[in-house]
Amino acid sequence: MAKILESVHGLIWGAPALVLILGIGLYLSVRTGFAQICFFPRAIRCFCRKFCSRSQEEAGISSFQALCTALAATVGTGNIVGVAGALCLGGPGAVFWMWVCGIVGMMTKFSEVVLAVRFRVPEGTGFLGGPMYIIRRGLGPKWRWLAVAYCVFGVIAAFGVGNTTQINAVISGVNSVLGEASQRRNLAMGLILAVLIGGMLRGGAKRIGRAAELLVPFVSVAYILLCAGVLIRCRGELGSAFRRIFLGAFSPKAVTGGMLGSAFQALKVGCARGVFTNEAGMGTASIAHASANTNHPAEQGLMGIMEVFLDTILICTLTALVILVSGVDIPYGTDAGGQLTLAAFASVYGPWVAVFLTAALCCFALATVLGWGLYGARCAQFLFGNRAWTFFALAQTVAVVLGSLLKTETVWLLAETVNGLMAIPNLIALALLSREVVRLTIEFKENTGKKVAGGGIYANFHQRKPL
Repeated sequence: MAKILESVHGLIWGAPALVLILGIGLYLSVRTGFAQICFFPRAIRCFCRKFCSRSQEEAGISSFQALCTALAATVGTGNIVGVAGALCLGGPGAVFWMWVCGIVGMMTKFSEVVLAVRFRVPEGTGFLGGPMYIIRRGLGPKWRWLAVAYCVFGVIAAFGVGNTTQINAVISGVNSVLGEASQRRNLAMGLILAVLIGGMLRGGAKRIGRAAELLVPFVSVAYILLCAGVLIRCRGELGSAFRRIFLGAFSPKAVTGGMLGSAFQALKVGCARGVFTNEAGMGTASIAHASANTNHPAEQGLMGIMEVFLDTILICTLTALVILVSGVDIPYGTDAGGQLTLAAFASVYGPWVAVFLTAALCCFALATVLGWGLYGARCAQFLFGNRAWTFFALAQTVAVVLGSLLKTETVWLLAETVNGLMAIPNLIALALLSREVVRLTIEFKENTGKKVAGGGIYANFHQRKPL
């Protein structure tokens, strides 16, 4: 069974899937005139303005809270552990292809967010949206089966990659600091986490948004500062690190001493880890962004651009540079994961840094559970109605306890496979609705800065009829 699952996983996350994900992103980039690059300065300004204001919204959640909720599900173990694995398996050149993937992914994420806000539906004092509503309202009722398939995959993934595997990572991290593990201690930690997470999930999208707004910026900034300290102390090695990245992208053999000799391997690993960490193409983040109170779909799309930039271009790059400038030996061909990252930091700061990295991983993992909790609950709502939220929150609470007790290697593999399957319905919708992405992008470019009565030039955009 495990071998069959591994084969399916390899197919889902193999070269054809990556070509499809990156191909759609490149197609949308060309059609919009590379909007992710044109809009990037505006996205930076918008992000800074929203970060400083952090306003509370009566309807839905704030644009910044939506961004933090999406980042909660993407920024995490992949940025710390996954990047180290990419260096081991693809060489320093994998970082270059991670950047390329990130730039293309900015457009994919922008498009996902634009369509999610365009086709969202009002619900109480907020909004519901995501790939399932994009498919149902954008493509029409005959495509509902595709929306249902996406939600089924989403619910399953929320219990796997979004819950039990993350909780298991928290428990393992704490045990590595405290010493030998025991089932009694694991159960106690699982129960405490279940109470905390269950309370946040039952509070709905607003409470999840407020928690993410507090947790994600604090932990991310702390990790960025820790990385900056290493780079400042080892600044003399930065030039060499960048040289190894660019040379390794096209000639890995020259950088790795012959341990890795395939440029295609660097490309494949870099793109795979880039897609996996920022989730561009999965459509998941658009579920969070759809709840934002915004004046135009493309305005919230700017936050999608920033999400990929912060996750892949900034945090992943910092992790890679820390490893490359620290002077630690990289065991090419073996996925050293978190041990390599820890060794790099410890070589500069000393062994005490293990406590901080463990705390950071725990916080990132908890944030991921909250973000994916929102995604899974929205998928369950689409399938079974509004009452499904309460039952889903209870089920997630139980899964937290199970995640603290069970070994999750097989669960992780299954969850990653199902997570990859979510991309298929989402990418179909992006391709078929690309014309609407282009129209909204042009509309945003042409009318930015104009004002009308009613709070904004696009105040009623969500009331437009589906195509």
